[in-house]
Amino acid sequence: MKVSVLGSGSGGNATVVSCMGRVYLIDVGLSAKQLVLRLEQRGIDPDKIAGVFLTHEHSDHARGLDVFLRKRDIPVYANALTKEALEWGLKSEVRWKVFQTGEIFDVEGISVMAFAIPHDAAEPVGFVLESACSKFGLVTDVGYITQSMRVHLKGADALFVEANYDEGLLEADTKRPWATKQRIASRHGHLSNTQAGELIADVGCEKLSCVLLGHLSSDCNNAGVAIETIRPLLSGLCVEHLVCSDQHAPTEWLEFGHMGDGKGVLHALSSELSQADLF
Repeated sequence: MKVSVLGSGSGGNATVVSCMGRVYLIDVGLSAKQLVLRLEQRGIDPDKIAGVFLTHEHSDHARGLDVFLRKRDIPVYANALTKEALEWGLKSEVRWKVFQTGEIFDVEGISVMAFAIPHDAAEPVGFVLESACSKFGLVTDVGYITQSMRVHLKGADALFVEANYDEGLLEADTKRPWATKQRIASRHGHLSNTQAGELIADVGCEKLSCVLLGHLSSDCNNAGVAIETIRPLLSGLCVEHLVCSDQHAPTEWLEFGHMGDGKGVLHALSSELSQADLF
């Protein structure tokens, strides 16, 4: 499996995952023009995308959906409330594939788990994509860390975790009113660098080789500060690649996983959680 973040930040988010000969998008928050351009920069024909997974309906995660699908028959995987929040404003015919949050579904041999996360959206989710020999977890726009997140992300070969702000830079920011700062740092806002690092350290194992940091604030964070804060928190892990994604350009491909024919562990993990365990 390999991953590239096409763009991440308040201006738009999209991540591309390649596995088993197929390519998928997680979120389409960039314009259709930028999605096409950046996919081509990563050597991908936009017409060959096998599916789109949506974390939630906010425009910085879904704004490119309508135009991108205007001439492309690509299935879109979303839960019911995300679909409902988006479909009334779409002109394109969308081939919706509605999943139940908290249940595993299969996409061409990849086990996909969409698990609930806390954020101020209709039904926001994080994703775990798992094949027989690789596991990728993604959480973005997260207000606080839940036990569900810890359980589902544990054992991943690669992670995408938002690291939105540095506490000191947010406090010192003069552009944002106090209420906005409170919302960012609230239980329905975003994760700080420190929170992101603690989550990665908590769920990381010997397999974890690649970590992508995303959704960095342009005013209250930067790559240098994020790496400086998070790297020491991962001292007990063997993370080879710690990469900050950028709003304006895609990351290089990061490849991960192992050879083998073992079965995925998503089904075992799902049985460990009941609805009462989610938060």
